[in-house]
Formats: sequence, C-alpha cells, structure tokens
Amino acid sequence: MFFQFQKLARFFSCDIGIDLGTANFLVYMKDRGIVISEPSVVAFKTKTNEVIAVGTEAKRMLSRVPQNIAAIRPMKYGVIADFKVTEAMLRHFIRRAKTLVPTRKRLYKPRVLIAVPSGITEVERMAVKDSAERAGASDIFLIEEPMAAAIGVGLPVSEPCGSMIVDIGGGTTEVAIISLAGIVDSKSVRVGGDEMDQAIIQHMKRVYNLIIGEPTAEAIKIQIGSAYPVEPEETFMEVKGRDAFTSLPKAIKISSKEIRIALREPVNSIVGAVHSTLERCPPELAGDIMDHGIILAGGGSMLKGLDKLIQQELGIGAHVADDPLKAVANGTGIVLQEMDTMAND
Repeated sequence: MFFQFQKLARFFSCDIGIDLGTANFLVYMKDRGIVISEPSVVAFKTKTNEVIAVGTEAKRMLSRVPQNIAAIRPMKYGVIADFKVTEAMLRHFIRRAKTLVPTRKRLYKPRVLIAVPSGITEVERMAVKDSAERAGASDIFLIEEPMAAAIGVGLPVSEPCGSMIVDIGGGTTEVAIISLAGIVDSKSVRVGGDEMDQAIIQHMKRVYNLIIGEPTAEAIKIQIGSAYPVEPEETFMEVKGRDAFTSLPKAIKISSKEIRIALREPVNSIVGAVHSTLERCPPELAGDIMDHGIILAGGGSMLKGLDKLIQQELGIGAHVADDPLKAVANGTGIVLQEMDTMAND
C-alpha cells in the first residue's frame, strides 16, 4: 500500500530541479524544461521583513533602495548566507513553478532536486534541505553542481573514460574529473563572477577614485571584460559613478585592456584550480581529457577569451558549452527523469 501511495504521489506531484546559484536561480520542471531563470536577489522591508520583490524585479533595486528597504543576495559562495531570505526565495519560485502545472498536481508537495557546490559541508547540506522543506518541498535530493553540469552539457559521465567540467558560477568555481558516473577528483574555489565584479569595483576606485556598484561592474564585465586579447583589442566604455573625493557624479572612459588586467587575479585563480585538479588526475583519464578537452559551463564561462586562456596555459583544448548558464539546471532535469525510470523498473 505504501509503495502504491508513493507511485500515486509521484504521478500527481510536480518534480522540480533547482540550480540554487549565488547569482542566478533556475528551475527545471519535468516535461517542460527550464521555466524560471532569474537573479538570486530578494528585496524586503527592513522593519517588518516583508518580501516585496524577488528575482529580476529585486535586482533592479540593488544599490537603488531607500533606507527602509534592503535588496540582497541570500546566497554567498554557493551556500546559504541568510536562511530566512533564502527560504522566502525558494518558496516564491516553487509556488511560481507550481502555477504552471495542472490543478490536480498542485495538491501535492513537489519533489525537489537541488544542485549544490561540491565543497560544502554536511551542515551546509542540511541547511539547504531544511530551507527547501520549509519552503514547501516534499522529498528533497541534492546533487553536486559539477556532476549536474556535466550531465546537462551531454558529457558521457557513465562511460569508463575521463571527462572534465569547469562550472564557473557567481560565487564558486567547481572543477571536476568524472568517470563511470562518479567524481574521481574535484576542487571547489570561492572565486566566480562576483569576485570578477569586485575586482572591477576595486580597480575603478584605485585608479580613478570612482565609486561604482555591483550592477555597473557586471555591465563592464559583460560589455568589455575579457580574459584573453580579443578583436578589436582596444574598445572603450563610458562609466558613471560617484567621485570618492568630491562625492559628486562623475563619468570616465575605460578600455577593455585595463579591465582584462583588473580581472587577472580572479581569472588566474580559476586557471590555477583547473591546473591543480589536472595534476592529481590518474594518467589514463588524463589521456582522455587530452583527447576530448575541457568543457566550461556556468555564467562565468562566458567571459570573453577564458577558454582560449585555459587552452594556452594548460596546453589542452577548452570549449564553452552550448547555453552554459543552463547547464546545471538541465542536468537536474535529466537526473529527475532517470530517477523515475529507475523507480518504475
């Protein structure tokens, strides 16, 4: 009777895969694909803790809110930094996802598969599960981000050959060597898109005495940022901010070359993580990686020229996956499908 109830619950519930990223929150629903892709930002009233905006709407408020409202990212380095706000964000997006399924499936709590960094502790794992449970999930499963990313980009993770994935998110970079459906070796470093943004903010303050916020730094990174010389080599961008000395508005022009230099430290940390993981790779798997190359995923992999820099520094081909931002979320969807297949066997 219990197993019949479980099958009935699976039939009527909606399965959800979540990429709970530091910068972006993605939701995958079985049979529908990715239905939500928004920034991991929550805005709330500071006195009452009432949530007033989540996702894209909340991100627009970053650095622009009055004193009675706070707009924050509740995830830091891929783990929960603010439990209550993370729970509110999970609840908001899970409820939104449930509105997309037939009414009969809204009666049951969804099964949820959440991708988490490979380097988090057991306490941090429990924190993610607890937040998801309080947000309205039933059965909760966790999968390591590099494994989800590898599955999502189509690497042959179940085969007896070595595959290497580098998932560069907002807060962490996950490097993993995978073979026979397991992670042979991995490294998680707390460097990603957010560290790149901070490097640009510090550069603007140090060189130009110009104070800018995270949204402006991110725009600079996307528009003219690079890890390797690109064509045209010298491009310029006007940046507006506040003068550190006069506190008045100020506008300057910056070049792509100086931003590449500003990004050198976080970029070198990512390349170093890949290098140290390769150093520990078993010889046979190293040969496979040499043949097939290194696959880059995550939003940070879209930094111009990063694949070329890794290839130059390590002597191994590197390629950015198709639609790298959705790799982890797509991987959770594939795993959910396989879980049902195994349960019906």
